[in-house]
Amino acid sequence: MKKLITIPQETIQQKIYYIRGEKVMFDKNLAELYGVETKVLNQAVKRSKKRFPSDFMFQLNNKEAEIFLRFQNGTSNRNEHKRSRSQIVTLKRGQNIKYLPRVFTEQGVAMLSSVLNSERAIQVNIQIMRTFTQIRKMLISHKDLQEKLDQMEKKYDKQFKIVFDTLRLLLKEDEKPKNKIGFNA
Repeated sequence: MKKLITIPQETIQQKIYYIRGEKVMFDKNLAELYGVETKVLNQAVKRSKKRFPSDFMFQLNNKEAEIFLRFQNGTSNRNEHKRSRSQIVTLKRGQNIKYLPRVFTEQGVAMLSSVLNSERAIQVNIQIMRTFTQIRKMLISHKDLQEKLDQMEKKYDKQFKIVFDTLRLLLKEDEKPKNKIGFNA
């Protein structure tokens, strides 16, 4: 019997980024999840380049790569960034990034299953697709919730106006001088 590979959904979610308005995953992170080297993953993609149009996979430019590598490494100081470079960035101080990272959209990740045909890649790919679907559902739910809140806010603004107006009337009544209770001397 084959051993099922399970990766916590939170682990996958942490590896999904928003770049250029797309939910994407880095080649490095995908390779890690699939249990292969980044180089192997990228070679498989190069061999099947026709399967990966620009809306499935794209390469970051220098500025994007620097920003996201710094973000992934959790550093903001430029010198710290150079000390803690990932396997993508293994150059000497002062040099440019040699290999710009590739990022894969949801469709690109799905296409990877046809390029990487190992049992682990198939199982992990299914988990990643489920995570993307879950994120999409959450975003749709969030959008629906926001619309409902907007409608309620409009509805309750009118109702609260009536409440506040009523409270003001009650306060004005309290301002009238009250008759004293008791005996006059």
